[in-house]
Amino acid sequence: MTSQTSTEYEKYYVPDKSKMAVFATIGLILSIYGAASIMNDMTFGDPAKSTNSWSIFLMGLFFFIATLFAWFRQAIRENIAGMNSAQMKKSYVLGMFWFIFSEVMFFFAFFGVLFYVRTLSGPWLGGEGDGGRMNGLLWEGFEFSWPMMQTPQEVVGGAAAQPIANNGSFTSAHTSMSFADAKAWYMWLPLWNTIILLTSSFTCHVAHMGILDGNKKKFNLWLGITVALGMIFLVVQVYEYYEAYAHFGLTLNSGVYGSTFFMLTGFHGFHVFMGMTMLLIQLLRSVAGGQFTADDHFGFEASSWYWHFVDVVWVFLFLFVYIL
Repeated sequence: MTSQTSTEYEKYYVPDKSKMAVFATIGLILSIYGAASIMNDMTFGDPAKSTNSWSIFLMGLFFFIATLFAWFRQAIRENIAGMNSAQMKKSYVLGMFWFIFSEVMFFFAFFGVLFYVRTLSGPWLGGEGDGGRMNGLLWEGFEFSWPMMQTPQEVVGGAAAQPIANNGSFTSAHTSMSFADAKAWYMWLPLWNTIILLTSSFTCHVAHMGILDGNKKKFNLWLGITVALGMIFLVVQVYEYYEAYAHFGLTLNSGVYGSTFFMLTGFHGFHVFMGMTMLLIQLLRSVAGGQFTADDHFGFEASSWYWHFVDVVWVFLFLFVYIL
């Protein structure tokens, strides 16, 4: 990214009016609605009835990705043409800052749910504090512990015997994903994924140092390694999900433990996919397009910020979901 060496006024390039923001919003709304419908079908859906949730999700996702592709291509062409001043590049920095901040708030909400369940609502349902009386009325015999390997519904005899809030049938997992239930440390997939992701953060930093030194060969090599590590992380997580469903009985229907586990790790996995895709695009721009110099590489720089953010989130996720 070119640094601004003068505080004097510069002519600020204003692009033509664009409908890209509207198109991106439409794609986001469709994809989020479709994803929510998919999760709702997995929990409460009728297997005999077909829904269009997957079609809506894929259509929205394709529309969103196509819009971003066209939008970013336009921004790249404007930069190559020399239309972007130092002031505008500062606006890109601020835009990426606020985007990452919004992502921090996104994960803060989900970690807040985990905190609320583990320290407030869970113990309350188990009879602690003011929940003692309600425990006897609604969930008699339920004792709270985390990971929650038995739902209150199962304690009272299933969905039919549940006094209120009978909105589905839930079956707890018989094995959790925590380190305490791992057969051996070297077979515990979250540990390997942690090593992979932290290593990728280091390789991304080395790539950054390479482009700052003007060494494109070093930059391409270490950025390629970073992208490969991101792909390996996703493959390991897919296998972890398969293991959870096929061998551990841990699903979205496993009560609050299953739902918080898959929501936190699933959304993080999606962010890893986004970050890996962003870095892959920067690699293709560098290798195939010959782009990026020591003083003009904001596309990679912004992607690297996002990648480090994803790594930091995983550290907290690994600690609070898998360890504690």
